[in-house]
Amino acid sequence: MGTWIIPADLLAESRFVVSPLHETVAALTVLSRPDANGTPWQRSFRAAYLEAYRDLLASDPMLKALDATMWRPRRGDKPGWMADFLTPPPLGDGATFEDELAQLLAWEEPRMRAELREIAGDLPVAAERPGIRDAVTELLRWIWTATVQADWPRRRRVLEADIVSRASQLASEGWAGVFDTLGTKQKKWLGDGVLQVNGYDLPTRDLSDAHELRFVPVHSDGSWLAWDLPQRYAIIYPVSGALAGTGSDGADPARALARLIGANRAGVLALLDSPRSTTQLAALTQLPVGAVGNHLRVLLDAGVVMRRRAGREVLYWRTALGEELAGSALPSDTTPE
Repeated sequence: MGTWIIPADLLAESRFVVSPLHETVAALTVLSRPDANGTPWQRSFRAAYLEAYRDLLASDPMLKALDATMWRPRRGDKPGWMADFLTPPPLGDGATFEDELAQLLAWEEPRMRAELREIAGDLPVAAERPGIRDAVTELLRWIWTATVQADWPRRRRVLEADIVSRASQLASEGWAGVFDTLGTKQKKWLGDGVLQVNGYDLPTRDLSDAHELRFVPVHSDGSWLAWDLPQRYAIIYPVSGALAGTGSDGADPARALARLIGANRAGVLALLDSPRSTTQLAALTQLPVGAVGNHLRVLLDAGVVMRRRAGREVLYWRTALGEELAGSALPSDTTPE
């Protein structure tokens, strides 16, 4: 198993922070990894942006090569891995996406290719050409501007709420309680300054010379490590409560949502956990097609559903905001009264 030896003073000075760059990398993994589509918000995110992402890769052989080589998914006992140049430690409070992205300038292209070879073995021809650092920068900047930036204020609020929760947990349970909840069962506080960071057969890393340890929540179901040896380290973990309900204790969230936006509109939203057409929704809700269209127009203007033409039909489904609004309280068979 992979372990870190963390001095007491380093742990005492560690901090939880948000990182726009790591949030961007998390979004990139959801689009690039074929296994990252299991949760409702992941399906919604991929439905919204996967086609555009694939068009981007098709437009540039270098970007397509990077998509195929920058990480290796975990399979069985074979460890997953992510290129270190994608994941520099966060800069901390107030840092912008561009501030954190600028850390890529420290990577020379031969070093980046060596990192890719360690992950993927032989590289595609396109990845051997000059310009790989510019291509990585372009890819990350596209993910940020096309998929994350507009939603960053909401995402940041969710991330900061997680940090507040972790601080409370730390006060009541100590680091052992916190580490056990950072994404995977592989992270465990073993005591005596030893943290198990993953289940891989890797040498123990001593952080005695480190000056910085950060913990970074992101919208992902995966967890990874970041470092700038020998002084800066970070653990990136899945944020909790991304789709958490916010209703009062004992309240029925389905009825509360119906009171907020109307029973018919709530019923339409509930049915959009998968893409459906106006006629399908009309049949399921027993509402006139025109009424369903009006409800969809309001939901679309509010940003809680999206649409895309598929042949002769226009399909609608919930956005990430719609998933958050609906939460897990709405059963799939919710229909208007």
